Amino acid sequence: MEKLEKLENSENLKNSKNSAKAKQPSSLQTLLDYAGSYKLLTYSSWVLSALSALLALVPYLYIWKVIKAVLDAAPNYGNAQNLAQNGWLAAAFAVGSMLVYLCALLCSHLAAFRVQANIRSAMLHHIVTLPMGFMDGIGSGKLRKTVNECSAATETYLAHQLPDTVGAYITPLGLLALLLVFDWRLGLFSLVPVVAAFLIMGSMTGNAMKQKMAEYQNALDAMSNEAVEYVRGIPVVKTFGQSVFSFKRFKAAIDNYEKWVVAYTKGMRTPMLCYTTSINAVFATLIAAAMLFTAQGVTNTFLLNLLFYIIITPIITVTLNKLMYASENNLVVADALGRINSVMALQPLAEPAAPQTPRDNSVVLQNVAFRYPGATGNALDGVTLAIRPGEHIALVGPSGGGKTTLASVVARFWDVQGGSVKIGGVDVKNIAKADLMNTVSFVFQDSKLLKVSIFENVQMAKPGATKTEVLKALHDAQCDDILEKLPRGVDTVVGTAGVYLSGGEAQRIAIARAMLKNAPILILDEATAFADPDNETRVQAAFSKLSKGKTVLMIAHRLSTVAGCDRICVLQQGKITESGTQAALLAQNGTYASMWAQYTKAASWKVGGQHD
Repeated sequence: MEKLEKLENSENLKNSKNSAKAKQPSSLQTLLDYAGSYKLLTYSSWVLSALSALLALVPYLYIWKVIKAVLDAAPNYGNAQNLAQNGWLAAAFAVGSMLVYLCALLCSHLAAFRVQANIRSAMLHHIVTLPMGFMDGIGSGKLRKTVNECSAATETYLAHQLPDTVGAYITPLGLLALLLVFDWRLGLFSLVPVVAAFLIMGSMTGNAMKQKMAEYQNALDAMSNEAVEYVRGIPVVKTFGQSVFSFKRFKAAIDNYEKWVVAYTKGMRTPMLCYTTSINAVFATLIAAAMLFTAQGVTNTFLLNLLFYIIITPIITVTLNKLMYASENNLVVADALGRINSVMALQPLAEPAAPQTPRDNSVVLQNVAFRYPGATGNALDGVTLAIRPGEHIALVGPSGGGKTTLASVVARFWDVQGGSVKIGGVDVKNIAKADLMNTVSFVFQDSKLLKVSIFENVQMAKPGATKTEVLKALHDAQCDDILEKLPRGVDTVVGTAGVYLSGGEAQRIAIARAMLKNAPILILDEATAFADPDNETRVQAAFSKLSKGKTVLMIAHRLSTVAGCDRICVLQQGKITESGTQAALLAQNGTYASMWAQYTKAASWKVGGQHD
């Protein structure tokens, strides 16, 4: 009985898998789902493309009539009848075919542009729901390529390749009729290289090719991602005189791409050579057939049909090439949709069914454990920390100790795997995302400004804020000197007409953004890292004003910036190893005391080996 039940369960599971597989939509169905009402235009483009392909064959019938009239009149060619009439009819059908094809492209482009726009819109709307830490995992270069290039691949496929493919499938049907009607023997001979080419094409566009296409896109993604990181690191390269080879990952990505392309090209060399030879061998088979069938003499009818076949058979080469590239394009768009779906499949952080409101701006971490996806060890391991409302806490310690990770889980950039993170007595998982974002402000070490006006850069923290509110936030953030030197003041667009800000100036604009938001909890992640001495003074003054009455969690390597904090926590290997005031930690003579001694020694160093 148990055996029977297991067998039934196994069968049910198998049927379930098969059913799921059967229900999985094709690439085309997925694209049409994105088209909405515009899918009617896609269908129209197919019908028009098919009609255009059939109309394109009609001129060859009139060419056959022209040749027949000339051969019938030989040697008195001047007696040939209806040459001009047949010639004009051939031209008319050729022009008509082109006009119908243009209409097909018009329909397909309108639908393709809508599909591309809908895909990008859906992806971007989905991306903004994902946890903030998602960007660190996938890489900005790879994500940019997926959003831009993969959606562009679907546009090219729908706008050009799909209508051409429909025409390429319809053309052989009409062509087959023409080849067999006039002289079925010549028709069969001309199809021999076509069959050989189809078989070779199948070997190049099967599952193996699908795997190769995925590998190709992976190599491109890796190279694009590492290229972005390389460009971001150029200032470091210039500052320290490093060569490109210091970026081992970027070079390795290029080397991997080169290795793949060379191997792929060599692997495709033989089948592509055989395919090209076969598809262009139609003339050779026709010549062989002509020699075979004219051994007893040549008739006008046979000569007429042979000339007609010589004229029309180049269509076979063009059509087969379209089909081959269509097969490759199917793999490209399938891979593009796979990458799009991989992003769309990422799950956003769960929204609470019954959101709760924090009672105050306290922060409590209780036995928190967190591990990054794919990592072998915990970034946070049993961290417990209670921060009272209005308390200023500093996180210090060696790189990789878990400082930024701790701050990230407070803002719920990631969900912890163990323990809990509470704000105002409420688990952050039970706070609505919008409420949590209004509760916590985050000032990063490398603040980014959008290519819009200073006003818009600050206003994004509080949509609908008046110009007076924005200017007050800029004033409180010590930005008056920045606005004075800009050509249009607060309305100056960053990144245009040579208007650029230094790292410290951009940081002050970011602080103004945080001031306008006025969230009760403030997280500062190495916020003075890129500031020069003059900017650092202004940034510190801005921070003093921004931090009043707020709970502050500050991450810093410059220990002088945290000396006045209510409490300093030392993080090492994901654990808080020391905690206390500056004086208490120095008295312990532990890790912080050692860090402070090294910091003060470095701060007092001067060129020439002199010390204060």
